[in-house]
Amino acid sequence: MHAIGDGGNRQVLNVYADEIPAFPDNPGRHRIEHSQVIALDDIQRFADMNTIASMQPIHATSDMYWAEHRVGAERIQGAYAWRRLLDAGVHLALGSDFPVEQVNPMLGIYAAVSRQDLEGKPASGWYPGQALSREEAIRGFTVDAAWAAFMESQVGSLEAGKRADFIVLDRDLMTIETNEIPSTKVLETWLDGQMVWRQAD
Repeated sequence: MHAIGDGGNRQVLNVYADEIPAFPDNPGRHRIEHSQVIALDDIQRFADMNTIASMQPIHATSDMYWAEHRVGAERIQGAYAWRRLLDAGVHLALGSDFPVEQVNPMLGIYAAVSRQDLEGKPASGWYPGQALSREEAIRGFTVDAAWAAFMESQVGSLEAGKRADFIVLDRDLMTIETNEIPSTKVLETWLDGQMVWRQAD
């Protein structure tokens, strides 16, 4: 289900709380798409109910110019609150929200770890305490996104028995300067162990 505001997220959580026990054979992994503004009291409910927060990090850096003005200083504490959710034990599945935002996952990874726009503003990041590490951000776009879609046995990581879907990049995302992440280029794309695209020399 999709919910952006704190009222909408609470309504979805309430529905899940009422309905999930009635279907004990349901495999679960229920999610809320966006989970963008959450009342602080509801963050632990996400964890307790095993509700996935399917979030788009780039929304934070797109919205940061006006978000606090719209929701206020108190409610913004639960907005784009990736660190609070992760620390509470909530599963994060990260994505782009294309076509609303650009499809390039490097922009989402950059937003997740820097909480800055492409000009590097604000200098210390917008609410930097909610940033993710590079490993957490990449995991959110790969392993955890696959788990949220019941596809963890097929994709999300390079392991024996899984589909060999991967990309080759022109630099190491774990060691480059943060401001280089958005300009990282894909050199090759592989699906099922076959190269399906390669950047022209």
